[in-house]
Amino acid sequence: MGEEEREVVKIEEEKLFHVGFIQKAQYTTWLGNIVLVPKSNNKWCMCTNYTNLNKVYPKDAYPLPSIGRRVDGVAGHCILSFLNVYSRNNRIPMDPKDKLKMTFITYNTNFYYEVMPFGLKNVEATYERLMIRYSHD
Repeated sequence: MGEEEREVVKIEEEKLFHVGFIQKAQYTTWLGNIVLVPKSNNKWCMCTNYTNLNKVYPKDAYPLPSIGRRVDGVAGHCILSFLNVYSRNNRIPMDPKDKLKMTFITYNTNFYYEVMPFGLKNVEATYERLMIRYSHD
């Protein structure tokens, strides 16, 4: 990566560390690489490459909802509320025994995620399971 990309990574890791999404990791058995992806607004998005990790973990077969069923389910109600689920996975704490499996390497430090990171294949199913549990009644 060039100097511009290194600065982007440094700023992003400082932001994630400051809000408590990541912590420094000292002893790791696995490290993911970071990838910078260009966004449509000419900025960069820092992602962790979990391709190899996703290959060894089984797919969660929890059924995700059909939008059509959700729309039909609200028919006849006078009030409709939308949850803001942007970056929803950043609100799901990682299980302590799995935190060190989410480690990634940057130029200066190894980090692990305190919250469920983007890029894992079971994030959507985990989020849906939690939303149904907490909004069931």
